[in-house]
Amino acid sequence: MTRILLRAPKDPFEVRPAEQVLEQNLIGNNVGNLVFLDAAHKLLSAPGTTVVADRFRTSKRAADRINDEFDRYVIPLANAFRPTFVKHLDSMTELISRLRIPVVVLGVGAQATLDYDWSRLGPIERSVRSFVGAVLDHGPSIGVRGELTADYLRSLGFADVEIIGCPSMFAWGPDLRVERKVPELTSEARIALTVSPYVKALGPIVTRHAEAYPNLVYVAQDLETLELLLWGGTHPDAWKTVDNPVHLGHPLIREDRTVFFLDPHSWIADLRTRDFSFGTRIHGTIAALLAGTPGVVVAHDSRTLELARYFDIPHRTIHEVGPETDAADLHAAADWTALNEGHGARWATFQAYLARHGVDHAFLHDGAPEAWEARVAATAWHPVIRRDPSSRAHAPLGARVRRARFGLRKAVRRSSLRRLQRRLVGRVAGRVDSSGPQAG
Repeated sequence: MTRILLRAPKDPFEVRPAEQVLEQNLIGNNVGNLVFLDAAHKLLSAPGTTVVADRFRTSKRAADRINDEFDRYVIPLANAFRPTFVKHLDSMTELISRLRIPVVVLGVGAQATLDYDWSRLGPIERSVRSFVGAVLDHGPSIGVRGELTADYLRSLGFADVEIIGCPSMFAWGPDLRVERKVPELTSEARIALTVSPYVKALGPIVTRHAEAYPNLVYVAQDLETLELLLWGGTHPDAWKTVDNPVHLGHPLIREDRTVFFLDPHSWIADLRTRDFSFGTRIHGTIAALLAGTPGVVVAHDSRTLELARYFDIPHRTIHEVGPETDAADLHAAADWTALNEGHGARWATFQAYLARHGVDHAFLHDGAPEAWEARVAATAWHPVIRRDPSSRAHAPLGARVRRARFGLRKAVRRSSLRRLQRRLVGRVAGRVDSSGPQAG
């Protein structure tokens, strides 16, 4: 029996209530993480293999226990090479350095700008070097998500770097096909929209589509929006824009057109009923593709762009869209042929990477993937989360405090704005007076 420790917040079949998911952050801030983490768990679940989630615990004090209890540590990552993740990266490095078992990274990405400028990563270079060095001390190579990350690590002097993409796209192994469901999108089209709340440029597009497509739903992914739906908590990005669905007054929330799935399985099942998906969330689009639903990514940084390029996912950059952008045009212009035809070769690359690291996987065994899907079908997944206006009164103290703080900040900004307006009016009035007739 092989025992694998997998970096993940929980087992895929642990169905937890939404309040617990929120309070314990069982999605790693973004439920899109579960798309690739659950896919990794499925892939690793070969006969004779037990996969155990590490629950994001990376204390170096656990090294002896891990060495005794596990045969391999597998780490699927997203955009881990970024300044805001450096503490977690350092913690993983400390743990890995104390392990005696093989360590396998199933895709890691660097976060840079759309033009692949990684100069902002300078302050974390030492941490990245230490992490990659520790991983390579425990295996033949490190798997990265795309071209940017590969070039970045090679610029730091690492040669044993392989582009393998993200395990999310291999949830069905060698099988993946996306076809256009309808010839064109009409105003009645069933559209799934994904939004990164902090991307202000998407706001006007969101507003127009909320009006133009009555059957459009916003599929939210971030922890703060889950709190917004459950308890009316204030989203930290609410001060940046009113166009994105980050406040209770937004039509997509007010009209009950915002949904939140706590697991990838019910999410993908719902996306099978949609005609099209688009937006800035890369794993929101990948979830649609896994459902066989056409999707287009609006790439706003390197982490979304390099994955879209590697997997030939139709995409536009945030600079190539604007208020006039329409889902019908994105749908009409997109082509999923390269994605479909290239999937076999990309799967072969991913499978070869696993083989080099001595990792067995479910798709090498007849019936193993089907057994996983049978288990999925037999599981009572949590219902989709929607806004519950009555729940605001039952929000925990933390949510009420966040709302109060936001209200105070907003009041201060409004007060400051009024003072600024009065000051400007006074200056204009002064200039008008000084330009008039002068007393003799």
